Amino acid sequence: MVRFQKVALAALVSLFLLIFVGAVVRVTGSGMGCPDWPTCWGELIPPSSVEQVDFENLDIEKFREKAAKEGRDPATITIESLREEFNPVHTWVEFLNRLTSMPLGFLTLATFIGGFYQRRKGRKIVFWAAVASFADVLINAVMGARLVHSDLNPVIITTHLALAMLLVFLLVFVAWRGTERPWRLRFEGSAVMLRWIVATLLVITLLEGVLGTQIREVTDVLMRSHYGEARSEWTGELEEQSVYLVHRSLSWVILIGTVAFLFVGSRILKDGLGWLEKGIGGIVGAMMIMGLVLAQVGISPVVQVLHVGFSAILVGALCLWLLASSREPV
Repeated sequence: MVRFQKVALAALVSLFLLIFVGAVVRVTGSGMGCPDWPTCWGELIPPSSVEQVDFENLDIEKFREKAAKEGRDPATITIESLREEFNPVHTWVEFLNRLTSMPLGFLTLATFIGGFYQRRKGRKIVFWAAVASFADVLINAVMGARLVHSDLNPVIITTHLALAMLLVFLLVFVAWRGTERPWRLRFEGSAVMLRWIVATLLVITLLEGVLGTQIREVTDVLMRSHYGEARSEWTGELEEQSVYLVHRSLSWVILIGTVAFLFVGSRILKDGLGWLEKGIGGIVGAMMIMGLVLAQVGISPVVQVLHVGFSAILVGALCLWLLASSREPV
């Protein structure tokens, strides 16, 4: 593996880490732990207790403008109300999310710079993919700031996730193609059916990610409306939601499709099922177990985080398989 590929791979790993940390922010409700941006409670290093917050120097007008955009009465935003909203755990979880984004920014910048060398080698498509990767990070950084100022608008959350999934594909492509001889799978016979199965799994997995964010929003609404009640008292309402029913049905489609992928692959892959195919099967199996836990046992924050993170890794694995199965040139 050449140096350029190692940098791109490091960027991909940092992206997966950021997705895991972002999932922690989401499930702990820490998205507004830092209500201002780029500072956090008016400081570069966030406070760990309410006594450390200099409320007198906070730009209250910005908080009030934000409240007005959300349809809240700006007059309700006071130093006292902000003092009550401060939560040190949420603050530091969100701050960790911001810190985790820094390595991704530097590594995609390094990939972008390395892309010029790829262009001189005649691999223009790698160069433009590296450019797109860096642009994606910059755009998503702006979206992250808008997410804070929008008080976690569901549309912006979904867009934020979509850009992250696009970045997964771009970095997988850059890491795979940034060499003279990209790694390729070998087949005995036609692999058209297998490619269609994997492409379908990829599309459904991406759709499941979008539906998952919507289910999270519905769950949050139900939890607030049934505050203090046991989950068993309102889980029936969640299961009646069309978005939940579609999400659950598609998860079984993914499982069946993965079984078909492994069966067909074992027959036409020249070297049999390799680490990538087995990895895809293992990830899907683990995600099915996690989905059953969330549906039947309870909404565990740890399982939710793992479910989101593994989904991103699955997208990357499916993209890599499709690239490695393609005919030259790519």
